[in-house]
Amino acid sequence: MIRDPAVNLLARLVAVDSVNPALVPGGAGEQPIAELVAGELRAAGLAVELQPAVPGRPNVIAELRGRRPGRTLLFCGHLDTVGVEGMERPFDPVERNGRLYGRGAYDMKGGVAAMIDAARQLALEGGLERGRLLVAGVADEEHASLGAEALVRAHRPPQVDAAIVTEPTELRVVVGHKGFAWVRVETRGVAAHGSDFTAGRDAILRMGRVLGRVEQLERALREGPAHPLLGPPSLHASLIAGGKELSTYPERCVLEVERRTVAGEADDTALTEVRAILAALSREDAGFAASAEQTFARRPYVAPAEWPLPSLLADAVERRRGGPADRGAVAFWTDAAILGHAGIPTVVFGPGGEGAHALVESVRLDEVTACRDILVDVARRFLAED
Repeated sequence: MIRDPAVNLLARLVAVDSVNPALVPGGAGEQPIAELVAGELRAAGLAVELQPAVPGRPNVIAELRGRRPGRTLLFCGHLDTVGVEGMERPFDPVERNGRLYGRGAYDMKGGVAAMIDAARQLALEGGLERGRLLVAGVADEEHASLGAEALVRAHRPPQVDAAIVTEPTELRVVVGHKGFAWVRVETRGVAAHGSDFTAGRDAILRMGRVLGRVEQLERALREGPAHPLLGPPSLHASLIAGGKELSTYPERCVLEVERRTVAGEADDTALTEVRAILAALSREDAGFAASAEQTFARRPYVAPAEWPLPSLLADAVERRRGGPADRGAVAFWTDAAILGHAGIPTVVFGPGGEGAHALVESVRLDEVTACRDILVDVARRFLAED
């Protein structure tokens, strides 16, 4: 049986370890998969460059130029994956019941295979009459998106008119997503022998007060006003550490929280909220000592309201699938925010599946090929227009 070329490529991509070394020390990184992607795009007739996003971890940027000048459309997807601890055979792609299983199959090598094969098909079917298609496989999205940042430094308006990020959306046309912020909170106590309650001050118990207020804030965020597209913001406690031994009062406890943000909120909203909690606790107890800092943040993104590309995508989905296209937003963050805030209007669109960051991960193969066909259709129509 001859498999579709996009499915063959997907299996080869999944077979390559591209675990992000910023997440998992010793991870393979993007160099091996970048070389595979570069070879595929060169074989299809595109001009290809490897852009050093991070030392030893390149972006792949390929160009298919039309016969006449016109618009530029960018297809973009990330090449890295999260770790594989607990998975049985993460880099052994298995096809079963219309799905392909393996680390990164869903997040997001299915979308990467679709965009590469779309470019290949456009090149092999006579190329572009006008305009220019860029195809970018970027590094580091699963950590700090250094690849997307390097990409927009080299390719931004007026060089690029629009972009499609092929993250998994179940073939929904996604025009917005939430942002996030990470805040580290530290409570301070006094170390002492576990028997000496007169000298010891327990930093972990004091963090318990913080956690109680964080839970109240989380409930208020979910029950409060929601963004009309992105829904309500949210908050959760991610990591906590404190103490040295059982018979010692802990002098320090550290909590890390993640706040999911929506359009219209200030960049320092999460830090402001946490500091307000700490200030209230300090007023209630003069001996309460704590501090907070924002360690990392990414902004939410909403595409321009009157931008034509989402309608082109929706129309292509409807003609390909024979039913109305679903439009909306997603809660997870993507590189679309990096592109969008650099001035490149961006939509997120990719195949469906399940298991992102989970022990069992799979992508639906019919949606990989449908995504490829829709991207071909949209590229032809978008680049043909003035």
